[in-house]
Amino acid sequence: MCGIFGEITSKQDAPSTVFSGLKDIEYRGYDSWGIAFPQNGSLKVIKKVGFLPKTFPLPNSSVSIGHTRWATHGGVTEINAHPHTDCKGKIALVHNGIVENFLELKVKLKNHHFKSETDSEVIAHLIEEEKNKGKSLTDSASYVFRKLAGMNAIVVTDGKEIVACKMGSPLVVGKLKDGFALASDPNALLPLTNHLIFMEDEQIVNLNSQIKMFDKKGLRQINPKFKDVPWVHVQSELKKYPHFMLKEIYEQPEVLNSIVKNSHEIEKVSQLIKKAYGTFLIACGSASYSCLAGVYLFSKFAKKHVNFSIGSEFNYIQDYITPESLLIAVSQSGESMDTLEPVVQAKAKKAKIVGLVNVLGSTLYRIADYPLLLQAGLEKAVASTKALTAMFAMMILLAFTVVGKRKEAEEIIKQSALEISSILKRKNQIKKLADRLKSIQHIYILGRGLSYPVALETALKIKELSYIHSEGFAGGELKHGVIAMIEKGTPVIVYVPNDETKSAMLSNAMEVKARGAFVIGIGPESNPVFDFFFKVADVGASSMIPHIVFAQLLAYFLTTKLGHNPDKPRNLAKSVVVR
Repeated sequence: MCGIFGEITSKQDAPSTVFSGLKDIEYRGYDSWGIAFPQNGSLKVIKKVGFLPKTFPLPNSSVSIGHTRWATHGGVTEINAHPHTDCKGKIALVHNGIVENFLELKVKLKNHHFKSETDSEVIAHLIEEEKNKGKSLTDSASYVFRKLAGMNAIVVTDGKEIVACKMGSPLVVGKLKDGFALASDPNALLPLTNHLIFMEDEQIVNLNSQIKMFDKKGLRQINPKFKDVPWVHVQSELKKYPHFMLKEIYEQPEVLNSIVKNSHEIEKVSQLIKKAYGTFLIACGSASYSCLAGVYLFSKFAKKHVNFSIGSEFNYIQDYITPESLLIAVSQSGESMDTLEPVVQAKAKKAKIVGLVNVLGSTLYRIADYPLLLQAGLEKAVASTKALTAMFAMMILLAFTVVGKRKEAEEIIKQSALEISSILKRKNQIKKLADRLKSIQHIYILGRGLSYPVALETALKIKELSYIHSEGFAGGELKHGVIAMIEKGTPVIVYVPNDETKSAMLSNAMEVKARGAFVIGIGPESNPVFDFFFKVADVGASSMIPHIVFAQLLAYFLTTKLGHNPDKPRNLAKSVVVR
């Protein structure tokens, strides 16, 4: 969500470098883009709706900033795209986050001409006000940034220097041979440099021929310390695949086998869980379903109680966090604001933090006391696939390792990798099912126990990609209202693994079938109640992983048959950096 890239250099290729940098972070999701640079004594701004093209002609310049926008305030239009300028076009600004008090600030701005509907443009005009008083760009930006409520990052240029301010939203500065670059994602800087500074909250940086860093409150100068990171730039090519989502689905057996090979890394975390007085799992979106699965796994296999909360709700129920608590935060990007905010608050209470994350160097990776990489590799499709199955695999490993059964967990995860390979060979069956369902308006999914989070994830994948309304429910909730929605021909997917939920799930299937539902059974054994059956072998507690892969393929084929882009679903972003 909302990418930032900027460069100031002694060379004249800054706009093209910024364009390439934006291409590197477009996987985060966006709906418009823009670049600003000095030209003929003034600032030139180029803004477009839609996605970045493969190439774009840009003039020479030594300074440039750019942005990929995910709309919050104001519709998806060229005017609302970033960068934004002041009244005279003397400064250009890009912004990540939400200015929660922008209306209060805007009403105080008199005699300013506003072009957009955004909260971001207000910042440009506020800086203009301070500049008109004779202040420097750094002093003006610092003064204005102190007035902004919320988690924000801003980057502003007058064509001669770049000033950036950070609070909550990530910014990284890179030192080049001939200048400096900055970005909201460190991976975008790695083609240029490995010498990085991860800006901390309430810091300001001024980039010119040299770098100067300050704190936000008193403009106290800070000695900038670049770190040489041993990371390599990660790219992902489509190769033979039509979409990144399908490519990443096919990579899942390899990811799971890699997790098994490196499973010893979780031993330390399992010891922390044993010693903790209260273990809490938090995440958002698809990642939250892996945490919900963790609750079942720890109960059933480790005989241990762990707590789960959606990240955005944990702020309201974390009053019982103590220094003896353990918070396990799970995130693909490591930048989701709804996950990071409660982590910061729990850390302030001295709780121990485990970060289960897929992106090396992300904010969660850096602030966690014990960062644990998912090892899924770069995931470019907005909807998570291989990172999510890695999360489920990690939950299995953690629950089993707590009671000394890591080898047993490794075995069932390896079996699930083999079953995924089998499912991929039978994908045409799922494609035929998608053809049967593509014109349907509503799909319901039922599961119990470990299959309940699978049902929730199935519904999310279908709705976020194909835009078909779908809902996942615990099977026992069927008669508590959901069954009223069932009529003749309504598709109902039922997950029926060979576990303690089997007989109850078959009863649920019969109940919806009696109301005319088109029943889709997923599990190791067929049953006469199913109108359509897709076999997924029994691999114990790890059965939920190949079940999820079935859901991913169904959502993918529904989406492509309806003519939508599965890599870039509308209104969604890979990393949610606003509240």
